[in-house]
Amino acid sequence: MRSSLTLVGTLWAFLSLVTAVASSTSYFLPYWLFGSQLGKPVSFSTFRRCNYPVRGEGHSLIMVEECGRYASFSAIPSLAWQMCTVVTGAGCALLLLVALAAVLGCCMEELISRMMGRCMGAAQFVGGLLISSGCALYPLGWNSPEIMQTCGNVSNQFRLGCMYIIKISLLLSWRDDLTSNSRKNETSDALSRLHWEHAREEEVGSTPELAPVYS
Repeated sequence: MRSSLTLVGTLWAFLSLVTAVASSTSYFLPYWLFGSQLGKPVSFSTFRRCNYPVRGEGHSLIMVEECGRYASFSAIPSLAWQMCTVVTGAGCALLLLVALAAVLGCCMEELISRMMGRCMGAAQFVGGLLISSGCALYPLGWNSPEIMQTCGNVSNQFRLGCMYIIKISLLLSWRDDLTSNSRKNETSDALSRLHWEHAREEEVGSTPELAPVYS
């Protein structure tokens, strides 16, 4: 059975499958955030939770010690978590789709061309970007009443800092890019000048000398 991928492509397909399975498993498991309520450990993900309180007889709260989804999409405790559910789920689905196509490419000849491989790489980049965006959205929901009951009243949204290190890194990378471009331009001008001078010397050297004319 011939493959449409090289050895490096086969390694890429394997890593794509591992990454997609790990991301999707993490998305489904409700162990993103831990706390306690009524003396019981509680954990959350974006759309699932473990050990949650319900109203029992006499309107008393009792803990249901099981894991499950929220009753509906609107029951997810914050808008940020709802957005995180959609965005992260879309990213995981995209990674799984690319991984499936890559695995099929290991078993079928001429399935993945060079252009298709580039498109799959771009799709993987978008999927990773969506998952990263979902992870960034998740802490925005830490101020919901359900989370504050579980983690304490001091729980709140995260506040993005000034990120001095990232700013300095970006400035340095931009400076290096500008310096590299200017050096490329200088090198190109110097090469053009040398080429012109060399061509000029060859032209002068190849001009035949005129013999003197005697009357």
